[in-house]
Amino acid sequence: MHIGPYRLPNRLFVAPMAGVTDRPFRQLCRHFGAGYAVSEMVTSRRDLWDSLKTSRRADHRGEPGPIAVQIAGTDAAMMADAARYNIERGAQIIDINMGCPAKKVCNKWAGSALMRDEPLALAIIEAVVAACAPQGVPVTLKMRTGWSAAQRNAVALARAAESAGVQMLTVHGRTREQGYSGAAEYDTIAAVKAAVRIPVVANGDIDSPAKARAVLAQTGADALMIGRAAQGRPWIFREIDHYLSTGEYLAPPLVAELRTLLLAHLQDHYQLYGEHTGVRSARKHLVWYTRTLPGGAALRQVIHSAQESATQWRAVADYLDALAARMDRLPAPGDACPNHTNISTTEGLAA
Repeated sequence: MHIGPYRLPNRLFVAPMAGVTDRPFRQLCRHFGAGYAVSEMVTSRRDLWDSLKTSRRADHRGEPGPIAVQIAGTDAAMMADAARYNIERGAQIIDINMGCPAKKVCNKWAGSALMRDEPLALAIIEAVVAACAPQGVPVTLKMRTGWSAAQRNAVALARAAESAGVQMLTVHGRTREQGYSGAAEYDTIAAVKAAVRIPVVANGDIDSPAKARAVLAQTGADALMIGRAAQGRPWIFREIDHYLSTGEYLAPPLVAELRTLLLAHLQDHYQLYGEHTGVRSARKHLVWYTRTLPGGAALRQVIHSAQESATQWRAVADYLDALAARMDRLPAPGDACPNHTNISTTEGLAA
């Protein structure tokens, strides 16, 4: 499929997730078969553009194109300026965030809160499209099914966005009111797909190859966007692609493969965030990687107490060496170990 002039290698996308989909993680997902990756959302507030957080989120060094940057805000002129700012810094596609359900975003009437104010939402879309069009930069939109069950307006907003020049829509199958609770529903996504001519991407609860095929069949969507299921399991893109192509399940990765890629991911992560922040922000990734692995609980104690990147990195390397001596491949998803651990954080929620 295409987004504007850009032909994508497949129809499997990694969702923008706050605190997760930084450059090292996007590159890892692409290595494992994601055909497209969008940055963490970047604020439209000019006074924050020079902040360390924004500069990290806008870091695309060495990343293959197309470079897609998601922007968030509530003011049409500021959003247009943010689009131009990111284009000047290498963005080839601009994505508008109307899907994030986080309270700190919605309380400022950004993210999915914009779906409650269709005139403002449309004004933002029109301003961003007008800012991007002279540069030949496509604009995409990520949204939810609506604000609440009583206000599912995704179809109406999708039609308006298409008329305004948006070139791709991603729909998460929940309302803002749901957050990430309950199950995603796909009938609204199917209705959006039937209502527009531009590509539609289905998002929400896609966590296995079989679920991916079922969602494609139910929605008629052109592509799938995967978020939380890729945390600690970036090879899910490879597994889904293989299943959609052959109807067969792919074997889990070799432990040796995970060792090589995870240790490289950690090094990239430390380099992006620096020693102090890098050690701490890497912990969530390591929890996700090890949540279903034998001996993972003991390793997590070490990685949480480690204060230096070398100590944390060596603990992971030693653990994976020992694991490789016990098994050639990672356990299949259904063979989860009983020491499953979740992290308590707002990071990692798709925008």
